Amino acid sequence: MEIKVVDLNNKETGTVQIKDEIANAPIKQHAVWETVKWQLAKRRRGTHSTKTRGEVRGGGRKPWPQKHTGRARQGSIRAPQWVGGGVVHGPKPRDYSYNLPKKVRKVALKSVVAGRIQEGNFIVVEDFSFEKPKTKQAVEFLKNLGLENSKVLLVVPAELDENTYLSFRNLPNVKVLPVEGLNVYDILCYDKCVVFKSILPKIEERLS
Repeated sequence: MEIKVVDLNNKETGTVQIKDEIANAPIKQHAVWETVKWQLAKRRRGTHSTKTRGEVRGGGRKPWPQKHTGRARQGSIRAPQWVGGGVVHGPKPRDYSYNLPKKVRKVALKSVVAGRIQEGNFIVVEDFSFEKPKTKQAVEFLKNLGLENSKVLLVVPAELDENTYLSFRNLPNVKVLPVEGLNVYDILCYDKCVVFKSILPKIEERLS
């Protein structure tokens, strides 16, 4: 499939060929769902923790005698039925990450990239850089492409110059992502995927 390439001013400079096996790949929704679930699980810190009755301070003494008070028997003021007592079966620190087969992850990534291409939301731009870190330049670039009101994922080479990165950093609707970090969740979170022309071979290599 041919996709047009544009420059900073949205003028067409040529076209690039993307393999049909990627551009026209079927959308495997279940693989996408599995991969998003896996990504979000890996992000969880899992630092939540509650105290059991043995970990709450105090409560070692029996609050009143077992018999002859007319009250229900109690063994500790830190038992779970007491206010300020321990928690039964509460959350403890744990690792939420798990393994997902590489094939599933690859199918999911191919599906979301193909989806953006088929929707017309996959934009290829000539590589560019800014001489100074100016957010104004980044805003002008988005306006030229008609993306000022869109959520944009800008996929760039790993060696992107710092000025360009800093120019986009302050924009809340733009995420700059090195091509090595391209992932299913970020592609789904952003309406448009803007890709530098030079990194297309890397994307194709990863998805082939």
